Amino acid sequence: MDEPRVGIMSMQRIRNYGSFLQAYGLRRMLESLGCEVRFVDYHPGPCLVEPERPSRLPRPAAKLAEVLEGPGPLAAKLAYANYKRRYDERTWPLLGLPAEPDCRTDDLDMLVIGSDEVFNCVQANANVGFSPDLFGAGSEADRTITYAASCGNTTVAKLREHGVAGEVAGWLRSLDAVSVRDENTASVVRELAGTDPARNLDPVLAWDFFGEEDVPASPVEGRYMIAYAYSGRLTSEECAALRSYADESGLRVVNVGGVQGCCDGFLDLGPLEVLAAFRGAECVLTDTFHGTILSVIAERPFATIVRRRGYGNAEKLADLLARLGLESRAASSPTDFPRLLDAAPDWTPVRARIGEGRAAARAYLTEQISLCTGDGLR
Repeated sequence: MDEPRVGIMSMQRIRNYGSFLQAYGLRRMLESLGCEVRFVDYHPGPCLVEPERPSRLPRPAAKLAEVLEGPGPLAAKLAYANYKRRYDERTWPLLGLPAEPDCRTDDLDMLVIGSDEVFNCVQANANVGFSPDLFGAGSEADRTITYAASCGNTTVAKLREHGVAGEVAGWLRSLDAVSVRDENTASVVRELAGTDPARNLDPVLAWDFFGEEDVPASPVEGRYMIAYAYSGRLTSEECAALRSYADESGLRVVNVGGVQGCCDGFLDLGPLEVLAAFRGAECVLTDTFHGTILSVIAERPFATIVRRRGYGNAEKLADLLARLGLESRAASSPTDFPRLLDAAPDWTPVRARIGEGRAAARAYLTEQISLCTGDGLR
């Protein structure tokens, strides 16, 4: 039998390491199960909410302007600009992305939507918006499923507030199988579609990057720690506490992914080099989902800031830490940083949970592949 033709509709063109690594990991998982894989683009929809500070500039230029106006040394900001400028040429060939978006699904045995925040439709990001494609609407594949899809901080209450809960419910019911990565998303699916979805690990956890990929040695010399967050997200209080900890510990603070007020240098790296940088770090401070995952798979001491105000991250981060048995790594205030960054957790039970999750991920995808090729029961 020919290899099943599988498409992945994900956040593959979003320019950050987490979006790339989850897309790459899912592709590698499917290829390891005998699939011929390509990426499928979606049509961004209108935003349901407006940005707090509307800009006349295109989104990439507006984001860069925010960084240049924000905290951090000028050299780090220029390195950040270079990182963004080179991002596509470094990453798109690794995913096999064409220069122009390709939204075709009519040649696919199966379309897999996910992972990442493909269901996060109540946000002000014009690169995503309220896109029916990301819920499977209009798919012409023989079978349309999700893998570890996330609503991010979109909730049922927000969907109802914006008058789209009924549409989303219909799209969810039309999917052939639904897999989510967090409890908030599972609760949305249960309430709107009346089904209990599968729960699966994000691909950056589910794919064994350090075991299966050719990760180089760390590109950073000396003793250092990583601060991984969107530019300017670490508050002045958090930066002051981080500076104090790093100075007392004799560590350089290198920024990854964004520029912070506490920065001894910005790392302009390719995605596999970032894995190496995490593995070589003494410790990591982050407030992101994938920054937490990278700390875990590199098995470095880390502290995760769980934010419950503004554009929060509590829905996904609290769930991730709980699933891995690492709730204690959540920093409730900057005073927690030294305690968390000085000592690693016991990785043995964490490895066991990840191993179970990887087995479940392969089992879910294997079953879905068998159903789309006729080897399973429809």
